Amino acid sequence: MSSIAAESRLEGVFGSHCFSNALMRERLPKSIFAELQEVQAGERELSPAIAEMVASAMRDWAVEHGATHFSHWFHPLSGLTAEKHDSFIVPTGDGRVIVEFSGKELVRGESDASSFPSGGLRATFEARGYTAWDATSPAFLKRSPSGVTLCIPTAFVSYNGHALDKKVPLLRSMDAVNRAALRILHAFGDERSRRVTPTVGPEQEYFLVDRELFRKRPDLLLAGRTVFGSMPAKGQEMEDHYYGAIEEKVGAFMRELNDELWMMGVAAKTQHNEVAPNQFEIATVYASANAAADANQLVMETIRKVAERHGMAALLHEKPFEGVNGSGKHVNWSLATDRGENLLEPGEDPASNARFLLVLAAVVEAVDRRAGLLRAAAATAGNDHRLGGHEAPPSVISVFLGEHLERILDEAVARLDAAGGAVTRGAADPSACRDRVETGSPCLPKLPKDLSDRNRTSPFAFTGNKFEFRMVASSQSVATPATLLNAAVAEALDRLAASLETASAAGEAAGAAALRIAAESYREHRRVVFSGNGYAAEWAREAARRGLPAYASAVDAIPEFASEANVAFLSRLGVFTREELESRCLVYLERYAKQVNVEAGLMADMARRSIFPAASRAAAAIAREASDLAGCGAASAAQERRARRVSELAGLLAERTERLEAALESALSVEEPLAAARAFRESVSPRMAELREAGDALERVMEKGSWPFPSYEELLFKL
Repeated sequence: MSSIAAESRLEGVFGSHCFSNALMRERLPKSIFAELQEVQAGERELSPAIAEMVASAMRDWAVEHGATHFSHWFHPLSGLTAEKHDSFIVPTGDGRVIVEFSGKELVRGESDASSFPSGGLRATFEARGYTAWDATSPAFLKRSPSGVTLCIPTAFVSYNGHALDKKVPLLRSMDAVNRAALRILHAFGDERSRRVTPTVGPEQEYFLVDRELFRKRPDLLLAGRTVFGSMPAKGQEMEDHYYGAIEEKVGAFMRELNDELWMMGVAAKTQHNEVAPNQFEIATVYASANAAADANQLVMETIRKVAERHGMAALLHEKPFEGVNGSGKHVNWSLATDRGENLLEPGEDPASNARFLLVLAAVVEAVDRRAGLLRAAAATAGNDHRLGGHEAPPSVISVFLGEHLERILDEAVARLDAAGGAVTRGAADPSACRDRVETGSPCLPKLPKDLSDRNRTSPFAFTGNKFEFRMVASSQSVATPATLLNAAVAEALDRLAASLETASAAGEAAGAAALRIAAESYREHRRVVFSGNGYAAEWAREAARRGLPAYASAVDAIPEFASEANVAFLSRLGVFTREELESRCLVYLERYAKQVNVEAGLMADMARRSIFPAASRAAAAIAREASDLAGCGAASAAQERRARRVSELAGLLAERTERLEAALESALSVEEPLAAARAFRESVSPRMAELREAGDALERVMEKGSWPFPSYEELLFKL
């Protein structure tokens, strides 16, 4: 294919199944499109007339592409997506139908709110819930063997207006950070910027395994991770998978995955082999936090769907396999104006870029003030297996800025202290911004060096002109981490903006005031900044000395959603109500308990019904072989020892299965959500670890063909 043909194909494919703003500009009257843009910017309310015009154009476009149904597509608190399909047909009364889609159908839908997780916001007898069109995220078409469906991104709220989903709080948080950031811009004399948008670019990690092997593993099928499994002789030790050549079968999967995503307007950009065998990553181009959250849900769903077509199963669990790296979702975050400026762009001389330093200080302050809430944003049962395991950041929240930016801010604080409250601009250090990487070979280019190296052990790292929130779980929606980060930064920006406005009113120049305020904030909150090895034991001790909060597990962190301090500030910003926060605390605690309950039940079932019988048969077979070899000396003795070892481990397996079942029964009797989650964490999980130890030891001594499940060797090295 020629380069022109390839370019033409890409341009023709991308967005062909997405009702984007570009398409609406073509299909809507200019005045209607202009009004819709004002709705998207939050500057006017959606009118019935605009809704009717958009619905008509959307229907015509969808039907042209073969759509027969439409669906309000939303994000309930389950963390997945939900959709209910309605056809476009309307009977005319004479045995015929017409194709119709009204503005009312576009704007509002209804669903049974009591059937989704709500944390008490909806009871069984209070079932009504509404879906409301989100005009800021484009509609798209989903194709399946059953046909084509128009999917309309929507919010999901209760009869009383409470958020029952992840989108509503995210949109509120975006409004909060917009208001606060505009205060900063206005204080610097920027009256042209009308909106500041949090932008997000998620990186999605996942595993692929052979579909038939997947179906033979009840734990993978029902829980998404293996609860038994002994590591083969080779895992990721040779470091030969990371960025390795992509195998043809995986390449074919990735090509189809890209095509599917591109057609829906999802800008999939980067793909590569990850560290563990059969582990991969896909990253999308930055978009507004809301659109990025929707797109990432489509990425996860499409990965699973396309993998199935290629004879594979996709695993999005944080830790599908013990002994190799798990999967995360790095959330790259920044702030952009509607004029295309990135507020976290350091510029040529960061030391003199007062606005950048003020925004940077605000983010540091936000992370320090709301570290517990940000830790809660990444708190899942699956992530407990991954965080701090030399493959993911530690569970203590810290910020990596890099040596150069740390030095700039430390010097600003030193000047503040020396001057007794005033900060002059720092001396420019051009060499730090214009350094080049010397390769030692004249035929290679001299590469521009970034302001800092990258620190993969940091939970929250500055990476040039954005922050990377690295502890988010691979199976999570981007929405909740982005919501809480937006809110924390909005709070800090509001506080710094108030100080800046006060200084301006007193006649202090904006630049000088901003440098002073940034230095004051950084002096108070720099305890959260750490650029060293987050895996080192010394850091855990140092973090405790600094007074940084530590949350060993999700169960410790989740109650932060409902702490009085977090309820107060999130309510004040209008991001959550008290009832919404308490509901989320209950939903996430119950989800944790349910997930561990499923895994523990699977483990006991696999041990009792599959592994123990297989081990008993194996021990008997080995004993028979030993008997047949009687008189053969060493061979007979070796078989007898092997039979005893299998029998001993089978007995240990049975004993530990009973212990797990007893712990599980006890945990299930606890009704209060936090106490129940703690019971699963403190009583059930340790029994699971003990049972796994016995099961994995059995796998290592049993004959390969007698083990009842596909092995790690097959799962990790066969596709």
